[in-house]
Amino acid sequence: MIPWVQLDSAKTPDGGQELRLKRRGTEFSIMLGTNELMNSRLSGSEEALASLSCEKIAGRKQPKILIGGLGMGFTLRAALAELGGDASITVAELVPAVVAWARGPMAEIFKNCLDDPRVTILEAEVGHIISSDQSAWDAILLDVDNGPEGIVHKGNDALYGATGLGAARAALKPGGVLAVWSQGPDSGFARRLKQAGFAVEEVNTRANGKRGARHVIWIATNGK
Repeated sequence: MIPWVQLDSAKTPDGGQELRLKRRGTEFSIMLGTNELMNSRLSGSEEALASLSCEKIAGRKQPKILIGGLGMGFTLRAALAELGGDASITVAELVPAVVAWARGPMAEIFKNCLDDPRVTILEAEVGHIISSDQSAWDAILLDVDNGPEGIVHKGNDALYGATGLGAARAALKPGGVLAVWSQGPDSGFARRLKQAGFAVEEVNTRANGKRGARHVIWIATNGK
């Protein structure tokens, strides 16, 4: 068995915890303590986050997409594959080291997608971007933390409360989509989405095709 090797580490935004980038052969892992946040072999649910969202906005001209969380780029690459050349995708990543890892040790995984002319990377909190413009986005995709229950950065919790969901709805164009990835089900969050005025679909998906851990994606459509 090839051993894991730690390549780098970075503090979480509150400075209280540490993200660690590890590699074993061609496999990468990002850890928070004993929790594995993502693994390069498990991309199915992150890709589904993009494909389900793009399906909802298919046919729109010059679609604008906001992705919260760069991760290992699975959602970004899947969105690029679904969208045409007139699309624009903004990725908000709060931890600068994650962007550096994407351009450095994990460049082989990202396959130059950060250099696609449709892509803009912002080292910023996605909630601030959401709050800055109204009716700006065709889709907002959130793969931030572990979903509605944050473990990396407690500031992420604000995205998933009533105020954050209201801001997301205001930031979407009519018929736009808020898509949220989660490690597991959360009936309270589904209820808050409906209370915020979204039409909600809850999709169960797997981390690796038809296998692996079960994850949840909420597709919330703005009916205004």
